[in-house]
Amino acid sequence: MSIYDFSFKAQDGKEVSMSEYKGKVLLIVNTATGCGFTPQYDELQDLYDLHQKDGFEILDFPCNQFANQAPGDDEEIHNFCTGRYGITFPQFSKIEVNGENALPLYKYLTSNTKFEGFNGPMGLVLTPVVKKMDKDYKNNGNIKWNFTKFLIDRDGNIVARFEPTTAVSKVKEKVEEVL
Repeated sequence: MSIYDFSFKAQDGKEVSMSEYKGKVLLIVNTATGCGFTPQYDELQDLYDLHQKDGFEILDFPCNQFANQAPGDDEEIHNFCTGRYGITFPQFSKIEVNGENALPLYKYLTSNTKFEGFNGPMGLVLTPVVKKMDKDYKNNGNIKWNFTKFLIDRDGNIVARFEPTTAVSKVKEKVEEVL
């Protein structure tokens, strides 16, 4: 199975195939509009503006599984993100990233990566919350929180996983290395 075998719904409800992104460097992100990490949208948009011309795409998947921090419908979420943060990268229909109803793409991503650990002050805040939700959180690939990122190279290989506490500047370094 390849990452290009998956499909999902765009924010407008149309079916999208990952094969449309063959040959591009991808950053796949589960997002939320009411999260402490939501301001990362600004940095992600800056990264997109800088490298879209180089064959870089950010794929934004809103998710409401973590503390109900993405409560709106697809249109409300999209309007918030474009209005507040000016995002222009592709945004898809709201999904689940863990559990029985997880988007198959996310099942693939989480089964082929491991949790990288939290860092920084937000890691100290997030760790006890995540531990309550998943006692074995350190030992599985499940998504722990909003704004977990997966970097995919031009051949469809998962190159890196970044937990939400990883600075976008570190993500940028790795993106530029892969580009």
